[in-house]
Amino acid sequence: MRVRVIVIAGPTCVGKTKLAIRLAEEQGGEIVSADSMQVYRYMDIGTAKPTAEEQRRVTHHLIDVVDPDEDFNAAIYRDMAAGVIDRLEGEGRRIFVVGGTGLYLQALLGGLLQGPGADKDLRARYRDVAERNGTGYLYGLLQEKDAAAARKIHPHDAPRIIRALEYFDTTGASISRERERHGFHEHRYDCLKIGLIIDRSVLYEKIEERTDRMIAAGLVGEVEELLARGYDEETKPMQTMYYRYVMEYIRGKTDMAETVRLLKRDTRRYAKRQMTWFQRDDAMLWHDPGDFEAVAKAVANYLL
Repeated sequence: MRVRVIVIAGPTCVGKTKLAIRLAEEQGGEIVSADSMQVYRYMDIGTAKPTAEEQRRVTHHLIDVVDPDEDFNAAIYRDMAAGVIDRLEGEGRRIFVVGGTGLYLQALLGGLLQGPGADKDLRARYRDVAERNGTGYLYGLLQEKDAAAARKIHPHDAPRIIRALEYFDTTGASISRERERHGFHEHRYDCLKIGLIIDRSVLYEKIEERTDRMIAAGLVGEVEELLARGYDEETKPMQTMYYRYVMEYIRGKTDMAETVRLLKRDTRRYAKRQMTWFQRDDAMLWHDPGDFEAVAKAVANYLL
């Protein structure tokens, strides 16, 4: 029999961590994080990592595993997560894979498209183009080169736009069509997929409240400490919104009100993209995060 895994997915701020901890406590399980930012050390507030108390309640894996300037990607995540899952299965533990990074979940559960490795020079060149001309201009380049991929990528999603451009420039093929051929159907594990969903207006309110809490908790100080350690705009995770916008504030490019506005706006946009990604998965069972009893029953029935 294949290893059984319970997946808890959904957009940022929907309540994945809280629900997963309760489920893991009830079932004697451990949590394997599927978050592309929580893997980095020293980046706690801006990545909304589980608190120390939450991590004491239930063991979490793949949090704080690399420094911000170390290479990390979906392939590395897949290999590390698979190793953890194999060990937990051997120990007889229930396994909860929890997170909102759709690409990481796809890599772990369905495999990865075999393509060229990262071309750092090409990526840097496209980042420079975006910096000078804006993400909209970059998206226009993708529409010209790979219209199929552009139709599936949000115009503001710079990392995915750059990856699609890089793939096209390196292979001459559309990354979108190559993914369709691949299918991501390795089915390495037997999975129960729980998707968490709430009314969009409620989610956006939660996002705004959490952004305010991050600022109050010392996000600016966290970014200042990262800069002091030598991590700056050239460091991959520092290019993500919570760190990029706060760096701009620290350097005097924006004021705090504008920084907070941009953080809230882009987090809302990110949550919308996450929902679009997860709603494509027909195997996802959708629940309100407040309906713990229904989710717990589904998990218990699956584990019988």
